[in-house]
Amino acid sequence: MTGLGYTVPALLAVAIVCAWELAFLRTGLFRRPSYWVAMVIVLAFQIPVDGWLTKLSAPVVEYAPRQMTGLRFPWDIPIEDFLFGFALVTATLLLWEHSRSGPPAHRPRGELR
Repeated sequence: MTGLGYTVPALLAVAIVCAWELAFLRTGLFRRPSYWVAMVIVLAFQIPVDGWLTKLSAPVVEYAPRQMTGLRFPWDIPIEDFLFGFALVTATLLLWEHSRSGPPAHRPRGELR
């Protein structure tokens, strides 16, 4: 296992998206309960779909074992899929929030969103 093909990019995607929010955008998205509820909803749909696509008994999608950790949970879902999913959904929501409210310097005073 090298992890270079799937694990490392998945970890980098999460780190980049989190750094982007915390250092540059500062939308406050991570502090909102609605964001975390949305993430639970995403997981509720990701688990059955991803589980069906990646089940080891009859996979629709196969991954090169050397390119990932091999950790699968639940229903044979590669743990890296959750990292990429988090990064993708979070980046989309951050772009939405940023385009909707603009950078922090352009928000009305007192607005913490």
